[in-house]
Amino acid sequence: MKLATAAEMRELDRRTIEEFGIPGIVLMENAGRAVVSAIVHEWGAVEGKRCAIFCGKGNNGGDGLVIARRLHNMGASVSVRLFSGDMKGDAGTNLNAARRMGINIVSVSPDLSEEISEAAHADMVIDAIFGTGLSSDVGEPYAGVINMINSRARKVVAVDVPSGVNSDDGRVMGAAVHADMTVTFGLPKRGLYLYPGAQAAGRIKTAEIGIPESAIGEAAIGANLLTAARVRGLLPAREPNSHKGTYGHLLIIASSVGKTGAATLAAHAALRSGAGLVTLAVPESLNDIFEEKLTEEMTVPLPETDERSLSYAALDGLLALLEGKTAVAIGPGISRNADTARLVRELLPKLNIPAVLDADALNILSEDETPLDSMRVPVILTPHPGEAGRLLGVPAVEVQMDRPGSAITLARAHRCTVVLKGARTLVASPDGSFYVNPTGNPGMATAGTGDVLTGVISSFLAQGGIQARDAALLGVYAHGLAGDKASGVKGYAGLIAGDLVEALPQAINEI
Repeated sequence: MKLATAAEMRELDRRTIEEFGIPGIVLMENAGRAVVSAIVHEWGAVEGKRCAIFCGKGNNGGDGLVIARRLHNMGASVSVRLFSGDMKGDAGTNLNAARRMGINIVSVSPDLSEEISEAAHADMVIDAIFGTGLSSDVGEPYAGVINMINSRARKVVAVDVPSGVNSDDGRVMGAAVHADMTVTFGLPKRGLYLYPGAQAAGRIKTAEIGIPESAIGEAAIGANLLTAARVRGLLPAREPNSHKGTYGHLLIIASSVGKTGAATLAAHAALRSGAGLVTLAVPESLNDIFEEKLTEEMTVPLPETDERSLSYAALDGLLALLEGKTAVAIGPGISRNADTARLVRELLPKLNIPAVLDADALNILSEDETPLDSMRVPVILTPHPGEAGRLLGVPAVEVQMDRPGSAITLARAHRCTVVLKGARTLVASPDGSFYVNPTGNPGMATAGTGDVLTGVISSFLAQGGIQARDAALLGVYAHGLAGDKASGVKGYAGLIAGDLVEALPQAINEI
């Protein structure tokens, strides 16, 4: 499903009106009708309910006035609070119609005393103040009204986008309405699915208002919401006449002293995601630990440093191990030891199978990215914001301020697929397109879930017949869904990475 920016939606609206001949006032009417329909579907009949509607001066306010008319006709007690009585065009037409119908319409009071009382006693508040048109921080009296709505209202419905949320990147522009439900039009907006805007949106409903499907299909929109339907066809088929070799052999190069858990989680996750065979390449003194930890996976002990991480002397052994493997994952718990770093840098350009690079492999590359750019195989990078920041040479907070832009910059710079982890993980491609993953929950903010993700993505990459980006899309969706399944049983607090591993088959089966 495409996710639009404000500019992309304006262009779709323009084409609908000018090229397809559908008047703007029809689109506005359809938008208002859709909001009322969503309200009734969500909360039942509105007859006798008190509804306070806050309307800005633009088209979002015009949508609010359509909603006021329709709720009024359905027997609701409606009051409209205007930030400006000087409404033009289609919005002005709807203001005149609402006034002629006898709807209570007044301007926002200077001290907000009437609004405070209205919101406190209303059954529902409808936010039709800004929509997608906000480009600067919210000032007064808007900020005061928004804060009042958040503190007083029982149920809040946002029209298109919660006022105060940047519709393109999800930033809160000083203050933002916190809605129970957002009804958005034509296409969902990026900011509704990117934090912190996603937290303000509540339940999101996308309403069809008359924009032709052909126009949407022709629109060059690079952002997408990842869905089960999108990833379902990517799952490798499980044929009756098959064996373990049919589903790939993954090599995981990982671990150092104190970090055996990272490699273990990645290996378990890879098998739980369908890989036929998994082999771990680990420091030789740790091999006995893995022999105890692992049952289904194989291990190969290799030369190590004095700090018990893989040493440069392991290079020839690793090159030999690549034979017969279908994908490789490098990084979980591998350490940043100087000799280990030399090993990673020498190995990467020599790889002949697709690779997933995570954790300390990324930190090593942040000090010298040349080996990454010398790779001749499909590559997936899976940084968290801190690792992405080190690769980009910026603080993690800067990455978080523009997650899509950061992920795309990395993907373009290194001609690879980038999985930027975090709430609403992103998958970005060098062509500038990206996907927002909606699965997952706060319970997954715990040690080891990133290692599980590495195992899941590399497992799909190893199973063959799937491109790097598609393996990443399938991996992040299944990983988040496994977290949702696990939290449904165990809750958020105390959820651990191993719970996700056990839930992976159920999540994949549901997909």
